[in-house]
Amino acid sequence: MTLTAPSAPTVSADERATRLVDAGTAWSTRIADREASAHLSYTVTGDGVGSVATRVTAGKHVFFVDEPAALAGDDSAASPVELALGALVSCQIVVYRLYAQNLGIRVDSISAQAEGDLDARGLFGIDDTVRPGFSAVRVVVSVTGPESDERYGELQAAVDAHCPVLDLFSNATPVTVTLLAN
Repeated sequence: MTLTAPSAPTVSADERATRLVDAGTAWSTRIADREASAHLSYTVTGDGVGSVATRVTAGKHVFFVDEPAALAGDDSAASPVELALGALVSCQIVVYRLYAQNLGIRVDSISAQAEGDLDARGLFGIDDTVRPGFSAVRVVVSVTGPESDERYGELQAAVDAHCPVLDLFSNATPVTVTLLAN
């Protein structure tokens, strides 16, 4: 069973454009007035539930993450690696829309798909030479609209240079893990 949120509200292209322009203008002004306001921090918490599931709280949003039965889960929600790929495709779509607006490139529709290859030998410690994470990730973004292939290539270059989650997947990010026991 997968728990999903209600679908997103329908937004017209004009309303989306207005929101994107307003957000960009507000952030530009905020950052120009106080550069430190550009530095954002996000906090997400998780609590173990069920067999190996996690109840995740991100701001006012609560969702669950689980594993399939083959990985000791109840298959009640998407797995952590599926959510990571979901974060990648959703960030791609957001940033495509943002830069399409900024560059004056019309996008009538957009969808994205991500596939990741993971070798379970790394996860289960069977072969320490195999990394436990994805060995490769492939993303396909599909856009429709009246622009030339060159204009959509310009859009892709801007997105590839500015997508935060693509950056996470593409570059090493320092991570500190602290264990608090007892």
